[in-house]
Parts: sequence; structure tokens; C-alpha cells
Amino acid sequence: MKWKTRITQLLGIERPIIQGGLAYLAYNELASAVSNAGGLGQLTAMSMESEEQLREEINLTRSKTSNPFGVNFAIGQHGRPFEHMLNAALDEGVRIISVTGGNPKPVFDMVEGTDVKVLVLTAGKRQALKAEQLGAAAVMVVGQEGGGHLGKEDTGTIVLVPQVVDALSIPVIASGGISDGRGLMAAIALGAEGIEMGTRFIATEECTHAHEKYKERILLSNETDTAIIKRSIGAPARVIRNSFADRIIQIEANQGGYESLKSYISGEVNRKYVYEGKEDEGFAWAGQVIGAIHDVPTVKTLFDRIDQEADHIRLKWSM
Repeated sequence: MKWKTRITQLLGIERPIIQGGLAYLAYNELASAVSNAGGLGQLTAMSMESEEQLREEINLTRSKTSNPFGVNFAIGQHGRPFEHMLNAALDEGVRIISVTGGNPKPVFDMVEGTDVKVLVLTAGKRQALKAEQLGAAAVMVVGQEGGGHLGKEDTGTIVLVPQVVDALSIPVIASGGISDGRGLMAAIALGAEGIEMGTRFIATEECTHAHEKYKERILLSNETDTAIIKRSIGAPARVIRNSFADRIIQIEANQGGYESLKSYISGEVNRKYVYEGKEDEGFAWAGQVIGAIHDVPTVKTLFDRIDQEADHIRLKWSM
């Protein structure tokens, strides 16, 4: 199936599918596989220890694919500086940047006067309008079904996407609850011109940094096996429900603030689950779409399947 949307044209990709930032998981193996399959792969800058590591990952990705890829910046991590990492990416010639969390204005200030395309992840219409005003090339709109950090309004993807599409003139990318060709076609029907997927990419062969227990838990779970943490501190985020996540929720129920939570919500405890498979000692991001994920294919196999599903729907309704 041949795709032509403003997103494929803007980013120079064959398929309107973007791989999410995926903290501690989006490295060269996955990013290059997604780009080689015709989508937009991404590296996750703020999960890396240094700008030197980011430079190395950019060059490794470039050695594995000649197709476009991006670098994601999660800039809302308790004020952690990101400017040196962004400068490194720009210095290495990266021309697609995505921004999640926090106020994206400093990013736009840093790329002003360049040909860098900035995509901004938003969770509401007001944020999307602001991103457009700042100069975003496109916005990614995540509904409350998604994994990781979400909006505070609990608005679902199917409601949020058309609201944002109607309000903006730049392309909109749908995110949250999407894992297959049906989700892609639903997003297109809502007015989006592409999709972003996160959880679905964790359960792929090329997501080599994800522990097998993490992938296995995704396969064995259903749509009710997630929970929202950090709502009490204004940063709601969806994770796989386990005893550790329940502990976090209990602390929040007992009015525990950030100081009480910080040792439970750190990157370190996230990595214990993600990298080491220690389910009782950490948490792992995942969206409600885990209920629709039942295998661990290669990225190319996944993309071919998505195309086939989308084409089947197109043919069915064009008869």
C-alpha cells in the first residue's frame, strides 16, 4: 500500500508511522529498524548518559540506515538540562527533533534559523495550538490510553484527535491505543496524517534493550492491566500494573508528595524492570494497547502486517 500524507512528505518517509521516544529503549537498533522499514525511527536523548553517547548512537544509526530518523527530547524531567544534548544532535546533523514534556519554547529558540523540523507531543488542544504558534512542523497528540506520560484531562484519542485536527493547520499525528492497521486507518479517518506508537515497538525483536520479562508481560496482559501513577504530583503516567505500581498508588492515596515518591518513580527503578526484569523492584511504561499485542515480530514484519490490514480495510469499504 502506497502512502502519501503531509507527514510522509514532511519527514521523507514511506509509511506514516513514527516510533515513540521510549525512555531507556530507543537506541540505534530499534531506530534504524523502524527507519529501514519506512517509518521514522527515533533515539531517546535524555536516557543517555552523555552527549558523547548520543553522538555515538546517532552515528551508529546512520551507519545502519540511509533513511531519515529523529532524536527525541523529554525535557520535563525535573529541570534536567537538555541544551548540551540538543547541541550535540544538531552538531551531528540531525534534522528531525521531537519534544515531549515541558515547555518546548527553548528548543525552538535553539533551532531558530535552521531547517530542523520540530515535532511536539501534546495531550490537549491548547498545547497543540501553542506548539503550532511556536513553529512546530507537526504535533503528535496522545490520548489517555497511551503509555508513559499523558495529559491531565483524561481525554481519549478518538475524541482528542479530531478536536486538534480541526483547530490546527499543521499535520497531526495520532498517538495512544494504536498498534495495528486498524488503528492507523482509524487515525486517518479522524483526520490525522500519521501515527505514533510506543508500546507496540517494545514487543519487537529489534527492541533489544527491553528485558524478555518485560516483553512477556506485555504479551500476557490485557487492556485492564495498566495503572496511572504520579497523578497526585500533576504528571500522570501509565504503567503496567504490578505490586510496585500499587505501592506508588498507595503512597499517593496517603497524600505522599514528591519527596515521598521520588525513590519510587526514578529512572533507576524504571530500569530495574525494563533492563533486569525485576518486576517487584520497579515499574515499566505501557499503554492500554497491551491487550492487543500478542507477538514479538521484527519491525519489518509488523509494518508489512499493518499495511496489509490497512489495505484490507480500504478495499472493504471501497466496494
